Parts: sequence; C-alpha cells; structure tokens
Amino acid sequence: MNDELKAYLKESNNGGQTEPAEKKPEDQNNKGSLVEKIQQLGQTNIPQAEQSNIHCLTIVGQIEGHMQLPPQNKTTKYEHLIPQIVAIEQNPKIEGLLLILNTVGGDVEAGLALAEMVASLSKPTVSLVLGGGHSIGVPIAVSANYSFIAETATMTIHPVRLTGLVIGVPQTFEYLDKMQDRVINFVMKHSNVSEEKFKELMFSQGNLTRDIGTNVVGDDAVEYGLINEVGGVGQALKKLNELIEENKQHMEQGEIIQ
Repeated sequence: MNDELKAYLKESNNGGQTEPAEKKPEDQNNKGSLVEKIQQLGQTNIPQAEQSNIHCLTIVGQIEGHMQLPPQNKTTKYEHLIPQIVAIEQNPKIEGLLLILNTVGGDVEAGLALAEMVASLSKPTVSLVLGGGHSIGVPIAVSANYSFIAETATMTIHPVRLTGLVIGVPQTFEYLDKMQDRVINFVMKHSNVSEEKFKELMFSQGNLTRDIGTNVVGDDAVEYGLINEVGGVGQALKKLNELIEENKQHMEQGEIIQ
C-alpha cells in the first residue's frame, strides 16, 4: 500500500478532515520572531548588513552623565559608549568608525570624555550630524578625523551652564570659566574655526529666544570652519573608506620602512 492510499484512507476515517500537522519548534520560533519585529519595528523584515569593517556608533537624545535622567527622556549613556569605543580600538576586524549624531547635548564632562576617546582612536573616524548636534554635541562632532553635516541639520553653540544648587561665590564662576575653556580649546584643536569666531557665536545675543548663543545651520557650520563638509550617509561612508585605504597604505609603508 503506497503512501497516497494510506493518506486517503486516513482522511476517510476522519470524516474527510485531515489532521493538522504538528507545528515544529522552528516554525513557532519564526512566528514569535516575526511578531516581535512587527511590534518593535513596525515591519516584517529589516535589511541585514553584511559583515562590515566599519562600526556605526549613534549618539541620540540627551547625553547622560553622572546623573540619571528621567525615564521619559531619550538618552545616550556614556558608560555604554566607552566600552564600545575601547572594543573598536581593540578589534582588528573594525577598520573605521562612523559616528552619527542627533543630540541636544547634555553632561559636559561626559560629552568631553566621549569626544576625547573618539579623537584618540588610531583608526579612521568620520562624524555625521543629522537633525542636530547641539551644545556638547559640537565637540563630539568635531572629534572625528573628518566631519559631515546634513544640509538641514543645526548646531547650537552657547555658554556652559550649571543646573541644581549654585553657590554664589567667585570660585563658582571661575570653575565655569575653566570648563568653558576646555570646550573651546578642544573645538579649536579639532576644527578649522578660529577662537574669535567661536566665542562670537557662543556669546552672541538676539539669535536665540531664551538663551545666549547661535544656532548654526549646515552650510554656515562649514563656512565657519566647524564642520568639513555638507553631506549625508553616502558621502560619509565614501570618505571613511578613503581614509581606511590611506591608513592601510601608511601602515604598509611603515612596515616596509621598519
């Protein structure tokens, strides 16, 4: 008796109804994964990137430092990024870093710590400002070897401020002034903007409604020397690949010389 006849007799004995096939664990896992993707991402599938030699690091929302922000705030925790940057430096398969920013700023010391770590990487780095790279996001944006800004993106440059308890003594203002100098010196060192121009933008009055400073749009950021070029993801990746090739050539020449 062949298999088709057995199946027919089984169907006849069940009143013409076939028994449902047992669900395999694989099918159940796939269904669960599909539902999870729809709930979290709003779509059934997402594009998968092939194994890449470029690591993409995003800094979005508010940069969270020593104080934990309320749960409704979109934050980037600097203690999460520091181990990633160390891993990027150590991993030989990663040859370049693409840094994407859309941040309102945040903790000054945490932001400077991230900027210093990116600037000290031995591997090529490219930053891209999308939407906004405000406040302490400015030093992070200029910390890369080459920086891009979207045409509609903005960067707010304003003086350093304190939140919470402030003691009205001269030492408090001296502390603020020294912290501000740290930010200014870092931006001077890693961009082409002059100190006079940067301070002019920082202490400008009348540009912001409730603050002192300037809101710099994409083309203006390039004109002032803060950012290298106006562009998007395609241009940033192209430049990063160029820097990676240049770095490889320098390393090969160095090995030959040695």
